[in-house]
Amino acid sequence: MAKYERRVVAAAEAALAQRKYVTAIDVLTGAGWLHARHVDVWRQGRAGSLEELAAVDGARMADAVAVLARWAGERGLTPGEAPYLSAARDRAELRFTASGDDGPFRVHWVSPDMSEARRRRLAERQAEAPDLTVVEAARPWECADCRGTGPYLIMENAEPHCLTCADLDHLVLLPAGNAALSRRAKKESGLAAVVVRFNARRKRYERLGVLVEEAALARAEEQCLADEEVRLRRRERDRERRTDEDLRFQAGMAEEIVRLFPGCPPERAAEIARHAAERGSGRVGRTAAAKVLDANAVTLAVIASVRHLDTDYDRLLMAGVPRAEARDRIRADIDRVLAGWRPPGGGRTG
Repeated sequence: MAKYERRVVAAAEAALAQRKYVTAIDVLTGAGWLHARHVDVWRQGRAGSLEELAAVDGARMADAVAVLARWAGERGLTPGEAPYLSAARDRAELRFTASGDDGPFRVHWVSPDMSEARRRRLAERQAEAPDLTVVEAARPWECADCRGTGPYLIMENAEPHCLTCADLDHLVLLPAGNAALSRRAKKESGLAAVVVRFNARRKRYERLGVLVEEAALARAEEQCLADEEVRLRRRERDRERRTDEDLRFQAGMAEEIVRLFPGCPPERAAEIARHAAERGSGRVGRTAAAKVLDANAVTLAVIASVRHLDTDYDRLLMAGVPRAEARDRIRADIDRVLAGWRPPGGGRTG
């Protein structure tokens, strides 16, 4: 099996273990050929095709999807086709490749272990049109219609438009932070759009709020006041549940670190797991592969810890050394630490 095929299969297995279904997007991002932010840009309608944003060409993308199909067939997964529409004003069909030969990319593969009720919910969710997405402008831009500008833009016919030209300027912004109010206001509003901004530090788009009709917001606020106490109790139960889930996941990750690197002190393994798996951090411990304790993902978390705590990497960055050069300089130090933690004959991580 070729190296790229192993990467595709590993990504597919991680997605299947976590969600019980696999898509082409899962394997392309899991193999490292796309970042989540690239998929967001594509879904916003700001790229002609996903191929424009990928680290590989359309032919290699097609090869990966073919590998996925063979693997899924061998595993007895059930195929189904999902629509891919943009979150732009025109709801255009998204293209995966420049050639437009996208049929295989739209197939998702479902585990036979998934319940019938969950299959129905998945099909209903995938059939829904995506939320309109408005982007907070990160740099100067010009509306394709009026040649004006503004703090927000939305794509239409592959071009940026201001909210006035997109007929969204009568909506009001409800900032993120109150999930119940946002959900209800969006449901009450005849027209709504999610507003996102790009977080350069985390390299991903994050929700800024939602644009809704002013009357819809007023109705949603009344609904939230009526059941505030019930929702407070539910939030507390959810918080406790998430805390328990995080602690169990971090404990499992620490055990896997010690299994892979028996020389790593248990308290250090616990700290690596806690840091890498922190909810909302975007670190390697929150990836799909790490959540199923994939050995490569766990090893990457260990390497990241060693890089920052056991080498001069951070000092080099503060001194202005380029990141790639700094990593080259400290690679031998990382290998030395990992060699001391690995079992005899454990090999080199790279």
